[in-house]
Amino acid sequence: MEQRLEQFSKWLQETEQTLAFVHSSANVFYLSNFNCEPHERLLGIFIFPDHEPFLVCPGMEVSQARDAGWNYEIIGHGDADDPWKMIQSALTDRGITKADHVAIEKETLSYARAEQIMNMFPSVSLHSAEDKLHQLRLIKDEKELAILRKAAELADFGVETGVNALREGCTEMEVLATIEYELKKKGIREMSFSTMVLFGEKSGQPHGNPGNRKLKKGDLVLFDLGVVLDGYCSDITRTVAFQEVNDKQKEIYDIVLKAQLETLELSKPGIRLGDLDKKARDIITNAGYGDFFPHRIGHGIGVDVHEYPSMSENNDNLLKEGMTYTIEPGVYLPDVGGVRIEDDILVTSDGYETLTKFPKELQIIR
Repeated sequence: MEQRLEQFSKWLQETEQTLAFVHSSANVFYLSNFNCEPHERLLGIFIFPDHEPFLVCPGMEVSQARDAGWNYEIIGHGDADDPWKMIQSALTDRGITKADHVAIEKETLSYARAEQIMNMFPSVSLHSAEDKLHQLRLIKDEKELAILRKAAELADFGVETGVNALREGCTEMEVLATIEYELKKKGIREMSFSTMVLFGEKSGQPHGNPGNRKLKKGDLVLFDLGVVLDGYCSDITRTVAFQEVNDKQKEIYDIVLKAQLETLELSKPGIRLGDLDKKARDIITNAGYGDFFPHRIGHGIGVDVHEYPSMSENNDNLLKEGMTYTIEPGVYLPDVGGVRIEDDILVTSDGYETLTKFPKELQIIR
């Protein structure tokens, strides 16, 4: 935590920013180890090039911030308080009554809260802190990787639980409930996103909504799930067949598996990120299904389940050791069904490590 704050403060100094206001729950957690969902209440860290930072949070969360290891000033505000007046007082105590340049998370800070900063400093120019925060979070340290490996292991367990729960006539929601119940018994409070269990033709919806569709012989079953463990996310997708598989289903499965495996082999330091997407897309397109692969090959993963970088074809950045992301090609045929295979990947010094390890070969569940 200290090192991350120091790196960010150094950047503020180098870029001649007066201060930064970091407000998103994910970035507050990354810089403080304090995991908080404030709802409509104000949460954030004020960081300076030459002063100690301070944290602003709902008063009811102050003890949790301390327990998380935050050793600097905390401004805890009640529901009847104006936290911005308290902030202005804290800034004045530090001798900050004027600010020409302030770094914020432009992509997510509300206009109303940006106005509060502009009201405090009428001549201020607001700058983006996102790029620096992305770069800090891009390379995972050993502590982060240990958590990500365990989160991936629990995602594997979630898929295994779902596969074992498949019975003719069961519904998507019944299987979903079994998965999440078993994960909660292992101490998982929160999923990375809304768990997907999709049967038959619904597996052809890349982001379909589970419901009361009943499982039938010959259905493809798509599982997409992940857990949040100690503030870090996992994300896995597997597709299986129930009792039998037809030629079309097997064909698209084999194409997606080939695309996934060959893209994985491209994962190593120095490779252009966009080339991963291109590799999978070329394989699927050459097999005649390019129009049925509508999304990018993957996304960064860490504190957020979808974080920097975007693994799209036009990304010219290069893979670096310590990066973590997903590889998840898919083919989705309307009214027929779809296949997606997704793993969490770590770039190593000479290649990659697959964090999620549930088998990928086509399984026919009897």
